[in-house]
Amino acid sequence: MAPDILQFVLYAALVTALAWPLGLYLARVFEGGSTWLSPVLAPVERGFFALAGIRPDQSQHWTRYALSVLTFSLGSWALLYAILRIQHLLPLNPAGLGPLSPELAFNTAVSFTTNTNWQAYGGETTMSYFSQMAGLTVQNFLSAGVGMAVCAAIIRGFFAREQKALGNFWVDLTRSVLYLLLPMSILLTLFLVWEGVPQNLMAYVSATTVEGAQQTIAQGPAASQIAIKQLGTNGGGFFNANSSVPYENPTPLSNLVEMLSILLIPAAFCFMFGKMVRDMRQGVAIFAAMGILFLGALALTYGSEVSGNPAFASLPVEQSAGNMEGKEVRFGVGNSALWATATTAASNGSVNAMHDSFMPLGALAPMLLMQIGEVVFGGVGSGFYGMLSFVVLTVFLAGLMVGRTPEYLGKKIEAREVKLSVIAFLVMPIGVLGLGALAAVLPISLSSLQDAGPHGLSEILYAYSSATGNNGSAFAGFGANVPYHNTMQGIAMLLGRFVYIVPMLAVAGSLAAKKSAPPSSGTFPTHGPLFITLLVAVILIFGGLTFFPALALGPIAEQVSMLAGQTF
Repeated sequence: MAPDILQFVLYAALVTALAWPLGLYLARVFEGGSTWLSPVLAPVERGFFALAGIRPDQSQHWTRYALSVLTFSLGSWALLYAILRIQHLLPLNPAGLGPLSPELAFNTAVSFTTNTNWQAYGGETTMSYFSQMAGLTVQNFLSAGVGMAVCAAIIRGFFAREQKALGNFWVDLTRSVLYLLLPMSILLTLFLVWEGVPQNLMAYVSATTVEGAQQTIAQGPAASQIAIKQLGTNGGGFFNANSSVPYENPTPLSNLVEMLSILLIPAAFCFMFGKMVRDMRQGVAIFAAMGILFLGALALTYGSEVSGNPAFASLPVEQSAGNMEGKEVRFGVGNSALWATATTAASNGSVNAMHDSFMPLGALAPMLLMQIGEVVFGGVGSGFYGMLSFVVLTVFLAGLMVGRTPEYLGKKIEAREVKLSVIAFLVMPIGVLGLGALAAVLPISLSSLQDAGPHGLSEILYAYSSATGNNGSAFAGFGANVPYHNTMQGIAMLLGRFVYIVPMLAVAGSLAAKKSAPPSSGTFPTHGPLFITLLVAVILIFGGLTFFPALALGPIAEQVSMLAGQTF
């Protein structure tokens, strides 16, 4: 247990130490300043703008910015859908894999366009090399870039004064990919190849096992996709077993670096925010709130897993290492719990263990992290602007308590901003509880469940939490690759992405047009321990009131039944 705690401390320290300078770098990128990469990349950027007809000095109103996001995402979806439907006619398909069905192609194209990367298929048995590279990997860059661009625009709205524009989407998207995602992905790809991850275009290899059975060993350009899947909080694995398979995650060092990659950019947005609003205390306060929620979730997950399975207490089963079902012996309980918490705190969704095999309370924490909107670090950009919606609600409640108009960063938070933030908040209940309720009663849906009783409900809750939260991880016992779930989860992913983006851009547009007033003696400070505590409480209360009844019938009921020695 002590080595696990030491690793948790090391992980937290590394994330914090790396995120701070990266956040300052991101602020310079989105403010159009010069960086140490500018001598090399600035000519490329200018050439691309010239070819595409983009005017960097032409800023967009929030409505036009949102329209650009929606138009670009629709075009991305259509192109990826076409690639998946005709992959058997395209090159780089040495395994001779056929086209995806219309429903699966729809689901997968939506998934990678919305930065969800939910996979209702096995990568090595479904996707050609062309689909993996030109389709999925490209969207890993672009969908992550969209999230970062939107977040940059929203941050501008929070500190701008009497302005109607939030920046230029096409410029923000280009800089996200060119100055951050590409350079970091190249470095991480080289590191992964060095660690033993394949990066080739070889045909699959046939081998004979020691028992004499024939085995097919998948190959392919894996390292480049794994790098951006982690850095862009995408999470979609090249192989079906994701980051538990040695070909994606071969060593303890690769495991640590991949886990750091999950939270690095989302955490950096806190410090980018502080730099851009000219008050680093604001960014640190949000980072602290995220950290508190993260550590609480990690404690619940790790504590549940290291305690072992109570159902085995009376059996001659060795559990000194904790609940090892569904976990790689290379990583053990500590690394599995840390990865599960990080991947669901961020909207990453990659896994190095089977979440379906976690103890009920061990799985509850990752589930709740998704249900509260992926705001504990969250996706690249998307997690931070999700957290800003809770900041608006927290400031509003604080204003009610002190009896004055709420303010944040010198801007008055009025009915329009609160209503728009509530619309964003309602996305998760609609997707998880609304679509989840349909999945729990329709016979066409219930056939996908592996288990009955509370665990079966947990499978449904996890699936629709993952889809609506744009996470992508799964209780893999849930048979998602059926027309009903492919369609409904595709709708859930669209809700979770775009019905969050548009209201938050509207909030930013509203705030950007307002005057900024200096703080007074009655201003509620939004950078101290009191605000951090209130922000954490608001997130937990909103999440608890919304999802506790469903969780009580799922993982909590299952945990109680296990302690009572009952089965379903």
